[in-house]
Amino acid sequence: MGKEKILIADDDMDIILLLRKTLESEGYLTTYAMNGNEAIMKANDPELSLILLDIVMPDQNGLNVCRRIRDDISVPIIFLSAKDREIDKIIGLELGADDYITKPFSVDEVIARVKSHLRRETRKKKEIDKNAMLQSGKLTLNKDTYDVIVDDRKIILSTKEFQILAYMVENKNRVLSREQIYDAIWGMNEIGDLNTVTVHLKNIRLKMDPKRQYIKTVWGAGYKFVD
Repeated sequence: MGKEKILIADDDMDIILLLRKTLESEGYLTTYAMNGNEAIMKANDPELSLILLDIVMPDQNGLNVCRRIRDDISVPIIFLSAKDREIDKIIGLELGADDYITKPFSVDEVIARVKSHLRRETRKKKEIDKNAMLQSGKLTLNKDTYDVIVDDRKIILSTKEFQILAYMVENKNRVLSREQIYDAIWGMNEIGDLNTVTVHLKNIRLKMDPKRQYIKTVWGAGYKFVD
């Protein structure tokens, strides 16, 4: 296993110690922050592979941290929070998080999700794709750099948003269910939340062009990309 580095941002030292011990036993490197400002600073570490981010922290809460860092970094962000209302999860995902785990959590579930996200990132980095450029109408995606150009305008997508959009472009005009999209991007239906797909698609639509619907909803069936 590679030495991926994980940032744990939480104001509870007991949780930090538990996660550090567990993650390091799995072969990962860890670093930690106990407040929002420190989390923002450490999130800029170029060697970072993933962030576990608590919502309730001093200085700045996790939602503000995610909002501040998401446009500049593309590593997966997993929220850890005692807030278990559906609206809290939706807000976190809308801000660019890739996943949301409710406290109290199972350490095994955290590890499973961390591994799943990192496997995706590792495969992405190792793939040598001669056809890195995806183009459809006025949309261009670079699968090597994760750059997205729409109507000569560069937009910033999170890692998962980019992967979803690329998957849909590769399957242009084909109706894809939420289950198909989730399985293609996360590959772990048994512990996933399909609302994650809905929220990410909403974000993609807003960032591309709210007035021009590249992603169409096919009621009762799923979604399809059209240009």
